[in-house]
Amino acid sequence: MSKADILDTILERKRVEIDLLARRYTRGELETLARAAPAPRGFIRALQARLAAGGAGVIAEIKRASPSKGLIREDFDPAWLARQYESGGAACLSVLTDEKFFQGHNAFLVQARAACSLPAIRKDFLIDETQIIEARAIGADAVLLIAAALEPARLKALYDCARHWQLDVLVEIHDGEELEQVLSAGLGEGWLLGINNRNLRTFATSLDATLDLLPRLPAQLPVVTESGIGSAADVAHMRAHGVQMFLVGESLMRQERPGAALRALIA
Repeated sequence: MSKADILDTILERKRVEIDLLARRYTRGELETLARAAPAPRGFIRALQARLAAGGAGVIAEIKRASPSKGLIREDFDPAWLARQYESGGAACLSVLTDEKFFQGHNAFLVQARAACSLPAIRKDFLIDETQIIEARAIGADAVLLIAAALEPARLKALYDCARHWQLDVLVEIHDGEELEQVLSAGLGEGWLLGINNRNLRTFATSLDATLDLLPRLPAQLPVVTESGIGSAADVAHMRAHGVQMFLVGESLMRQERPGAALRALIA
């Protein structure tokens, strides 16, 4: 199954989950839960503070499994991982909440965020406003929006919903075509551009995916490089090219002590 086929399959499942969510809660009930959630911690603000202090802005990911790699970590404890990442110098957390394909859960975000002071992004496949409101209801400080899954008008509508609920947004792209789609959506403030270094067709990962797009980016657009960051040399290479923010997951999740691994990565 190709990556595009996997995405289509995942999005089909998301539509089922959205229907189930609508049966469980009315829109008003979800909004009441969202208003009662702890105040957002400032996802982008935490990254900016780390950069202002001269460090790398790392979003450390809590991910149990993936469709392509299967189970990544058997002894999976979101709270312990969050504390590890905080001690290792992460600025933020990324928590997979998709259950069917990534063995995630909303509870993992709740547990991780409660165990530390870091802001957390809900990493899932969000295509409907109710999922955004649900993210705020479980305490998320930011949400991921994947350009490959959203037309520009839909992306803008979900971004507007996220900003209404005081959530920051990470918009993920893979190539120049998706970049143009995102730039055409007319997004305002409170978002970051994530460039995923994993090729959708070949599954190959190359940091050149980020580097090749840098000349095409508007000035001052904050960029996060995602996937393929496995060594301190990778981090140094990207920082030398002006990329200061990193989403790192699998390479840390496979380490016995993810916090120590993160410290070594950004030393």
